[in-house]
Amino acid sequence: MRTRKPYPSNVTDVEWAFVAPYLTLLPEDAGQRVHRLRDVFDALRWIVRSGAPWRYLPGDFPPWEMVYQQTRRWLDAGCFEAIVHDLRVLLRLAEGRDADPSAAVLDSRTLQSSVESGARAGYDGYKRKRGSKVHMAVDTLGHLLALHVAPASEQDRVHVGRLCEAVQEATGESVSLAFVDQGCTGDDAEADAASEGIHLEVVKLPEAKKGFVLLPRRWVVERPFGWASRFRRLAKDYERLQTVLAGLHYVAFGLLMLRKAAPVLPYIS
Repeated sequence: MRTRKPYPSNVTDVEWAFVAPYLTLLPEDAGQRVHRLRDVFDALRWIVRSGAPWRYLPGDFPPWEMVYQQTRRWLDAGCFEAIVHDLRVLLRLAEGRDADPSAAVLDSRTLQSSVESGARAGYDGYKRKRGSKVHMAVDTLGHLLALHVAPASEQDRVHVGRLCEAVQEATGESVSLAFVDQGCTGDDAEADAASEGIHLEVVKLPEAKKGFVLLPRRWVVERPFGWASRFRRLAKDYERLQTVLAGLHYVAFGLLMLRKAAPVLPYIS
């Protein structure tokens, strides 16, 4: 294993002890391994938070080519989806909730396209922005349940069925109610959700709206969108592949949930 100049680690020993089993796709002493997985994970954290191109990775980290290749392996293997799922269960139990939720909140946000993602971008007429939509479902505590990416030109109601299916897969079909905005209204959306055993409840804007209005239930999903926007890599759609954009969202939420769960991690055997 190559020896590199030490640098301050972003991930604590407790946090690394939790995520290491998810990220170890090969034995620690595998012959082809040159750099420590912990160093690679720290490099990925830096990329997602800073928003810098892969080639701008500081020299104290492993080479950017190796970090990128290992990241793609992790994303393809669904490592961060598994981390988010188990952390969500852990956080819910820590707050005295059932492991799996009975209700979810669905929404989307539009990310401006870039040179890399422009070929697959669509135009969102409501937001007056060309890019990609991130369709997301969270539980009533704001923990991520499911997420996927589509062109911004596609209506939210078209993706209700796919999102509900992913929610039920992640929760063991425990969800029976989903709060949505007016973009998810319509018979087709209701039928798609009903086919997955979920009833849609539309949260509408007040008719006499003036200024900012905090909508019941809807703010629960708006807050995670705000958290994600603090990761500069997710401020725009910088990825050539929509699967990578979705995967990096799971990385970001995994980091957020990992830090939130840090106080209880030492008590997990």
